[in-house]
Amino acid sequence: MTAATGTTPPPAPAGAATAGTASPVAAAVRIESRTEDGLPATASVEILAGEPVFAGHYPDFPIFPGVCVLECVRRAAADAAPGPLTAVESARFAAPVLPGDTLTLTLTWRTADTSWRCDAVAATARGRAARVRLRFAAPGGTR
Repeated sequence: MTAATGTTPPPAPAGAATAGTASPVAAAVRIESRTEDGLPATASVEILAGEPVFAGHYPDFPIFPGVCVLECVRRAAADAAPGPLTAVESARFAAPVLPGDTLTLTLTWRTADTSWRCDAVAATARGRAARVRLRFAAPGGTR
């Protein structure tokens, strides 16, 4: 609810989930391929040494924070998600993402009840860095 009107604003339209949202990640998320339904299937992110988060995480041994890996997955999925993000169902981090890495995201979509699930694997040249599951509301609450 907004304080000014006392009403709940409508959800953002599909694909607009990043509009007006502050992100800790400066890098662009590039969608590389899509499913037959137009949903993102693969994406990549160049993690440059100049990423602002590296200044404090950690100065002598920079590691791209897990929350930033999660943000890259969210931004890729939100590019054409069927509805608004409703939950981060799980996030498991397996290996660090370092300056100079290319983060490759593989997204798999499936319906579940009245929502869509996005299972994602984030990997670097060294192997899997994370596994993430996001849930998005289906348009109109149906599949």
